[in-house]
Amino acid sequence: MKKLLISIITLAMNLVLLAQQIPQASHFMYDNLRMNPGSAGSMDMICVSGIMRQEMVGFPGNPENFFFNVEAPFNIARSKHGVGLSVYRDALGFNSDINVQLAYAFRINVGDGTLGIGINGALIDKTLDNPQWTPTDATQDQYIPSGDADMTFSFGAGLFYRREDIYFGASVLNINSPEVITPPSDVNNNESKYNLNMHYYVTTGYDMQMNNPAWELKPAVLLKSDGIATDMDFNLTVAYNKKFWGGVSYRTGGVLVGMIGLQLFEGFKIGYSYDFPITTMMKYQQGSHEILLNYCFKIGVEKAPQKYKSIRYL
Repeated sequence: MKKLLISIITLAMNLVLLAQQIPQASHFMYDNLRMNPGSAGSMDMICVSGIMRQEMVGFPGNPENFFFNVEAPFNIARSKHGVGLSVYRDALGFNSDINVQLAYAFRINVGDGTLGIGINGALIDKTLDNPQWTPTDATQDQYIPSGDADMTFSFGAGLFYRREDIYFGASVLNINSPEVITPPSDVNNNESKYNLNMHYYVTTGYDMQMNNPAWELKPAVLLKSDGIATDMDFNLTVAYNKKFWGGVSYRTGGVLVGMIGLQLFEGFKIGYSYDFPITTMMKYQQGSHEILLNYCFKIGVEKAPQKYKSIRYL
């Protein structure tokens, strides 16, 4: 009975994966590049970030994610551009995905900020590692995947506006709704197919200076949808002296998130968040843990001050 329950739970989690095929992060404020290619280079610095996430601890086959982003701005003549690389691994039950995407943004000055118009291309490698589901007899079920990998390509586009105290972005990924072919394990070599849904993102954030200049309020919102299900994250973070911060988020569906972080040295930040459901699911898991590492820096050589002699004293 216990094995049957575990199998049902694992199968249900993988069915959820088909509806929401792109994993999420509680530190979404530091994960814009993965969701929106228009954000490439928007910080006007080289930024590297890593997010490690373990969801629904205590569930069999619980999701485990790793996200890595690196982006940089550059100029050609008088025009601004941005490039980025985003890699993430998403493991859930017997499903394991690796996504590698390249992003490019053309950036133009709008008011006091910069608008990025971006596109990306992603190579997606999907693998089903399911020995516990594969029949041992010779007459194998044609609808049970064999565990072989399938690779597909998708592309996305987005707009991202940032100025010193505010940002706003809108994007869509998997525009081409790429087809995934999973070879079953039957002797007839029949194939099972499904398409990756288009995913839509809208995000915004604001840095609000308090009366005491050492304190800042940083509200942020993320809306994500695959056209079937829609989720929203509402976050409020309080930062002190740009060195320490703490915040809370609410994710629709009944999830509260607490987060803390600090800046260890100039440009390098580390953060931790804990998600805990406020629904009946709380009985069956111990929440979700997430660790953020983020480093932004500028490359440039400051010009030494030049001394000039006045012709009056030559």
